[in-house]
Amino acid sequence: MIKEKVLVGMSGGIDSTITTLILKEQGYEVEGLYMKLHSKPGYYELHQSRAQKAADELGVKLHVLDLQEKFNKNVLQPFINTYAEGKTPNPCALCNRTMKFGEMIAYADEIGAQYLATGHYIKTDGKYFYQAEDDTKDQSYFLFYVRQEILPRLKFPLGELLKSDIKKNVASIKGLESFSSQAESSEICFVETTYTDLLNKHVVVDQVGEVLNTKGEVVGEHKGYMHYTIGKRKGFTVYGAHDPHFVLSIDSKKNQIVVGKKEELACNEVILDNLNMFTKEKEFTTTVKLRYRTKAVHCYVKIYAKKAYVQLEENVFGVAVGQAAVFYDNDKLIGGGWIVEAYTLKL
Repeated sequence: MIKEKVLVGMSGGIDSTITTLILKEQGYEVEGLYMKLHSKPGYYELHQSRAQKAADELGVKLHVLDLQEKFNKNVLQPFINTYAEGKTPNPCALCNRTMKFGEMIAYADEIGAQYLATGHYIKTDGKYFYQAEDDTKDQSYFLFYVRQEILPRLKFPLGELLKSDIKKNVASIKGLESFSSQAESSEICFVETTYTDLLNKHVVVDQVGEVLNTKGEVVGEHKGYMHYTIGKRKGFTVYGAHDPHFVLSIDSKKNQIVVGKKEELACNEVILDNLNMFTKEKEFTTTVKLRYRTKAVHCYVKIYAKKAYVQLEENVFGVAVGQAAVFYDNDKLIGGGWIVEAYTLKL
């Protein structure tokens, strides 16, 4: 009987290592792939060596691809451009579509692998994504932009597991003990220190500008609009202010930010473009997440002319243009898009 082959994205971390182990135990022919995506100093020397160690311990072949040029085009440059436009980017969702489930699925085809697997905490039935069993680790929000047609080829062994159990199990497996104590990073992988330090290598970030109130009056100054995202309450001056002020909007062309009280951050309608929908319905009620780690709120959605018009049943604070809005039917992900406009209408 010919074994089915699965390509596993191996990063050198505990999650991809256990994914590889589980698939081997399930009888698949497993090969690993390590992708070099950016030039953050010291990053690849460490992580590639860890990935190779995991591959050697598990007896799988590890392929290495240098994809820095494609990563720069598809992820890094859009990240820079989005901040330069005064918006808030979501590079992980772009990376998942173009690199992890774009370039990797293409490489799976090259080596004759029927399946692609990663250490993401998410489930799929081949038609839809579902939130992971471990809701503290669920990564479905960042995978909304993956093309639906490749879902039948994806495997996520960790979707049914708890991270706490995985760590305990790894600690007891000979040769893999060290993976259980590795520090995890929740930061953007290509940002070495802060995102503004990275931006400074490509654009001028530090440029003093005006802070306005909602009446258009100059009430203070800031250190450069790219230092701010919607909802931020520090790093700028408001003359004579006694109450906290929050960034309400950003004008990149004029290098101005508008600030106000927290209640002025309220939003109850958003417009999305560049949709990636797993349902064919054009009008429906559901729930939507407007940022990672925020609760899903009930909404009414109407899709027209390749855009989604989303009316929220309650106010949400700090909605940022450039972020992803992801729709859920209970734990099933049914699509999403990119926020291009956010409004406050009377409920």
